[in-house]
Amino acid sequence: MTESAGTSQERRPPSRKRLGYGEGREALLRAAVRVVGRRGLRHLTYRAVAEEAGVTHGLVVHHFGSRDALIEESLAYAIRTSLSSSLLEPGTGRPDDFVAGLTDMVEEDADGQAYQYELLLEARRRPELLPQVRELYAEYFGASQRELDRILPPGVSPAFNRLVFAALDGLVLHQLTGIADRADTEACLAELRSLLRDLGERPPDGD
Repeated sequence: MTESAGTSQERRPPSRKRLGYGEGREALLRAAVRVVGRRGLRHLTYRAVAEEAGVTHGLVVHHFGSRDALIEESLAYAIRTSLSSSLLEPGTGRPDDFVAGLTDMVEEDADGQAYQYELLLEARRRPELLPQVRELYAEYFGASQRELDRILPPGVSPAFNRLVFAALDGLVLHQLTGIADRADTEACLAELRSLLRDLGERPPDGD
């Protein structure tokens, strides 16, 4: 009897967290971002998210109902959290402050950054996700445009802004995937800031 009881206890599944509605939903969205960032979108399942969040499988179904809803809402969550921690608009107009801390962000939020690249590729296959992805990038473009306008009065063209952001996006991707390391990213950012300083000191055309 003692041996049987011990075996039963060993086989008992681990207890799950009991979370309130809001807290549970937030935990599931964070878990979805981590699952996709680490393992790819094809591994985003109810069970994977529940296991990552430490909650029951049924809680995922209760909050989202379908895998498509989970994908769409986790993308909206990623947009909100990414923009709240954006480094693109420090508001100082100083080149040295532009995207300061970018390398730290890549290291500290690797799953969140990888998630965004996964969803970019998924939007190519699923056009219904494209409006949210475009919304994310429109906010990024807007933040960088406003800061570059401060750095380079009387402002820069939208094309130049996109060029700068594309360079930053590529640096993040390269560091995230290991194509480049932290030192490589910092060296490229130093070159970009030097270019912005030079452009800011150049007199307007015609002077």
